[in-house]
Amino acid sequence: MTSISVVICDDQPLIVSSLALILETDPQIKVVATASNGADGVQQVIDHAPTVALMDIQMPQLDGIAATAQITSQSSTKVVVLTTFDRDDYLIDALDAGASGFILKNTEPEFLINAIKQVAAGHALLSPEMTMKLIRHRTGNLETDSAPSGERSKLDALTERELQVLTELAKGKNNQEIAMVLSLSEATVKTHLSNILAKLHLRDRVQAVLFAYRVGLIQ
Repeated sequence: MTSISVVICDDQPLIVSSLALILETDPQIKVVATASNGADGVQQVIDHAPTVALMDIQMPQLDGIAATAQITSQSSTKVVVLTTFDRDDYLIDALDAGASGFILKNTEPEFLINAIKQVAAGHALLSPEMTMKLIRHRTGNLETDSAPSGERSKLDALTERELQVLTELAKGKNNQEIAMVLSLSEATVKTHLSNILAKLHLRDRVQAVLFAYRVGLIQ
């Protein structure tokens, strides 16, 4: 079992302690450092090279968005933003800064642990309500504008099965659900998703969902 190292960055000590207790109920996860502001968070990532950084947004010295941008541009550490605020601008800014996850602090402990594991495995994960906000934001910005010229033609690079997998992904299904719908193994679904991201030059599942909506693959 591969260990997942985590740095927690939040300016509220009680939150930090609670998050550490929750995460370390899973034997696969180890909290290696904590930080009370974004600047210290960046330094802790440099010092410890964790698998994942769990990042608050509103913090002194350097906010979580700026810290996320520095971390993702300078290291292979994945960032999950954890915040009280379900604001659209925070969500978009965090993803643009390179965050692989965005979840709310009122989420269930099991969801938080799963988010850390999913992101550590190379996936992207959002709270369900934030996924809908993201889709509404992106598609709303595109209602009066068609997909960029040539972007839809990128679908030609995908096989029929890859198109099916991308469509189911855009409907909000996870790997297990996609496998059931298409009568595939989860390993095969993972392979198809990796091929889709590579062929379309996309970073993660979130970008793949946005692409599917943008080119009209799903309405």
